[in-house]
Amino acid sequence: MRLRRRARAVRWYLRELTGEAEYDRYCGRHRLHHPLAPVPTRREYQVPRAAQQESRPAGRCC
Repeated sequence: MRLRRRARAVRWYLRELTGEAEYDRYCGRHRLHHPLAPVPTRREYQVPRAAQQESRPAGRCC
């Protein structure tokens, strides 16, 4: 039981660290606010997001 809980915590942490959970949250918001529109693929979501991050480098450490 403890091992499963720890594994779940590690999985949660890694998903937050890599940004995978952010896409899942975006999909949830998209389905809520635009129920008839198709949900963008992960790539369709990442390309404009990466461009936006690159246009504002001051908010990042490196």
